[in-house]
Amino acid sequence: MTLPLPAADWRAREAAHAERADALTAGHRARAARGEKHPIEDFLFTYYAYSPSVLRRWHPGAGVELLEAEGEPRAAWRWYSPGPTPGGLVVDRAAMEREKAPLLATIERILRSTAARPGRFGCFGLHEWAMVYRQDEHRHDVPLRLGPGGTDAVVEAAELRCTHIDAYRFFTPDAVPRNRFAPTRETQPELEQPGCLHAGMDVYKWAMKLGPLVPGELLLDAFELALDIRMLDMQASPTTCGRGARSPCASRPSRARPSTCAASARSPSGRTHCANGCSTRGRAAVRSRPPGTGSRLSRRYYRRRPSRCRGCLSAAVSARWSVPASRCSARS
Repeated sequence: MTLPLPAADWRAREAAHAERADALTAGHRARAARGEKHPIEDFLFTYYAYSPSVLRRWHPGAGVELLEAEGEPRAAWRWYSPGPTPGGLVVDRAAMEREKAPLLATIERILRSTAARPGRFGCFGLHEWAMVYRQDEHRHDVPLRLGPGGTDAVVEAAELRCTHIDAYRFFTPDAVPRNRFAPTRETQPELEQPGCLHAGMDVYKWAMKLGPLVPGELLLDAFELALDIRMLDMQASPTTCGRGARSPCASRPSRARPSTCAASARSPSGRTHCANGCSTRGRAAVRSRPPGTGSRLSRRYYRRRPSRCRGCLSAAVSARWSVPASRCSARS
């Protein structure tokens, strides 16, 4: 069964998506034209290697028919086929699932298992510290906050508990044996957990890999979430984060609280709750943005919060469909 989407509606959503994507990538594109790089704001474009043009391309997602679309450029795009209505186009979900069955099964397994298990919040972002432990040179060309000796002392005073392979693989040789886990690509579905910053960023990667099966609005939500996570990642890192960064965040084990929800409402106690069960303390950041619409972003675009929490996004991408607003609405 497909949902027919009138031409006026899907063209409006397509235009809003392009405007929102352009605003999100404006800084990166301007720096690229000048031959400059920013260690925080440009990270997602190098780490995941998806260009702004790919992010700008809107898809309706599986199960939606775009009416009066046969003469559009997307008619020649991969994974599109004629719909049940003359002149209509649909994402050919069946063909994509046949050709990419192993990849899609892996993504679904990782996302479903991640969303189903409790988060672990005791690593305190020390994976970034382990990447420079006892190392004279490091990947980011910015100074260490505490210097080499102070950075090494922090690692030696704590237990490394990294569960994410794509963070663990950058550990220095001396840091590897200090980690409680030894993540591999094969064990990723068993070790991935929702308290991990990198697992949250990877929601964007999985959405990209699912291509036209994922609605464009959900893709940009995942991208914004990844930007926020990258900022937090660098605030908890041993480096000064480079120009334009916010102040470092403090890691106090005795006061640490779960922080998985960016779309939540605050209760009288100060704790915020999402309808999907995650909670945190801090400023509520609910946005009631209708699907397919977007507002202009400030230059510091990463300060905006995504309209869904990490659990909602994981579930949505796992199901290859957007989460209805009622499922992600906040409650106190």
